[in-house]
Amino acid sequence: MTQSGAYGQRLGQFLRLKDAPPALVARSLHSAELAVTETRNDCPVRGLSGSLAAEDAFLVSLKLHDYPDCELWERGKSVMKADVHAGTTYLYDLKRDPRYVIDKPFHSLFFYIPRSALDGIARQCNAPQVDELDCQVGVGHDDGIVRHIGASLQQGLQRPDEANQLFVDHMMLALTAHVAQTYGGLQRTSAAARGGLAPWQAKRACERLESDLGGKLSLHKIAAELNLSVSHFSRAFRISVGMPPHQWLLHQRVKAAKQLMGVRDLPLSEIAISAGFANQSHFTRVFSSIAGVSPAAWRREALGASGSET
Repeated sequence: MTQSGAYGQRLGQFLRLKDAPPALVARSLHSAELAVTETRNDCPVRGLSGSLAAEDAFLVSLKLHDYPDCELWERGKSVMKADVHAGTTYLYDLKRDPRYVIDKPFHSLFFYIPRSALDGIARQCNAPQVDELDCQVGVGHDDGIVRHIGASLQQGLQRPDEANQLFVDHMMLALTAHVAQTYGGLQRTSAAARGGLAPWQAKRACERLESDLGGKLSLHKIAAELNLSVSHFSRAFRISVGMPPHQWLLHQRVKAAKQLMGVRDLPLSEIAISAGFANQSHFTRVFSSIAGVSPAAWRREALGASGSET
């Protein structure tokens, strides 16, 4: 499928990176495409950044490296210089052709949010559409929520084969709602539904999640089958089941792995793949965090066996 938004390879070209930077894409708001890209260059060639195609969309950037005396451009001309500090969030309106002079090492996360995603959030909140975001040139924001979401998604960017699509959808949806409310003035006009899913809805949702332990199903697809918005489904699922969909799925993977480990000679590497994990290392990390012990230790205790594991 042809990429249309300012993320991944297109963002890498804009920043004159040699290779396409890692990116994670979510499609939680109907057809709206949300994405996060990690960009880094420790030895850049000095020059003005490229130009992104004008579109009704925004970039929210979390800076991971100080960038002093940054020369900022908009609409084809230099407008100011500003010191950029690590941990600070900046917003860019892609209709204004934002650019900057690349003349020192940089490391950032860029969250791509098209207008259609903001409109989708507004509809789900039964609120008026967001007019504009607070995209003042050179103005950074001390935003702990963006830092938290960025840190959570960085793990998936570093190990994309282990990224849980439900988790990516969940985090990008949360980020978009936060940006709309904090920088776009989104206001709910009526209280959101507080109840959980109906018993049949909870049962069907769990069955759908369990049918795909690899986690390739999107939140949007599951919510659509229940005729619910993504945000309503995520909130109601947590109320009914006690945890978000992506966490429930991880627990189901661990449960499936425990059943498979009852087969004494089945290698842990095969169990990992069968239970929906990307590889044995991914399996070990998740299993240990949930069960409190490694898969090998759990299996030895469960089977009353000793000795090394495959």
